[in-house]
Amino acid sequence: MNTKTDPAASEDPAASGAETSSPSGTGCSNTQYPAPPPNPNFALFVATAGGLGYLRKAPGTFGSLVGVAIFALFDYFCPLDIVPNSSHIIWAKALWVAMWIFPVTLIIAATGVWASSLVAKRFGEKDPQYVVIDEVSGQHLTYVLALALGSWKYLLLGFILFRVFDIWKPFPARRAESLPGGWGIMADDWIAGIYAAIGLWIARAAGF
Repeated sequence: MNTKTDPAASEDPAASGAETSSPSGTGCSNTQYPAPPPNPNFALFVATAGGLGYLRKAPGTFGSLVGVAIFALFDYFCPLDIVPNSSHIIWAKALWVAMWIFPVTLIIAATGVWASSLVAKRFGEKDPQYVVIDEVSGQHLTYVLALALGSWKYLLLGFILFRVFDIWKPFPARRAESLPGGWGIMADDWIAGIYAAIGLWIARAAGF
């Protein structure tokens, strides 16, 4: 008999042998729990910068080095051919960065927010140490904002400055960490990248 169509069964659940939920959890329950997010295999690959985030020592530093490498490779394979003493050198650099590197910067940032959000949600962690795409994005942003082209000195100084500001987290970096999901993971490193870029501009103005 179907309990939905049998009045007697609906009036006397015990007589029909129907199982009821038990506070102790021994009976059947109709409570439905949300399924956990799927295993974010590709997101995890992105968030850990290809697995570098699993390194036991200084994973953030290695993430920053990926940011250095991305910018350096663009600078090497797509060099900016201009006269060093040209009065339009800054404008030329800005145009080159806008055309070739800035779109990549946006892609890294957007992908980082997506990947870190998914990973943090899947494993229930606010800002996992093995997620280093934020360092990749922040370090890359340093060079883009500073127009640090064609100089290994700027690459090295930008790397040092970014690591200092990333660890120090000056205002408003710590507040940015409270943003939801991947935004909070990524935003503090973007702020560190902005500070580091300002440091490079100061170094350039000082004749470094």
